[in-house]
Amino acid sequence: MEKTLSIIKPDGVKKNVIGEVIKRFEANDIKIAAMKMVHLTRTQAEGFYAVHKERPFFKSLTEFMSSGPIVVMVLKGNDVIAKNRKLMGATNFKEAEEGTIRKDFATDIEKNVVHGSDAPETAAFEIGYFFNSFEITG
Repeated sequence: MEKTLSIIKPDGVKKNVIGEVIKRFEANDIKIAAMKMVHLTRTQAEGFYAVHKERPFFKSLTEFMSSGPIVVMVLKGNDVIAKNRKLMGATNFKEAEEGTIRKDFATDIEKNVVHGSDAPETAAFEIGYFFNSFEITG
């Protein structure tokens, strides 16, 4: 049973699409093993996105991710990383397939509603950033 991290970003929370995102996970046989709402500080956002520190979008990304509450979730299921990434759609919502979360709700390449881990190693780091082992079921 694979695990991954999913984030509903500040724009998704503000648009009230939390339930819709969760509904799509559940409809695709993805289970939620942990979930909470947090409001990152700028420093916490910088720590989470440290891998992108040298990228030109780092400052705007961390400002955005600390601009409002987010919903962080541990998802579990068979091949859940790939399933979640398919449900999210391409990072650039204009290139995302019809029916994906980003195609349906995103308005900007950065304000694209959701984040999902891209590999098992990334998922392990990202899950550990937000959750301890007592908070994760199964």
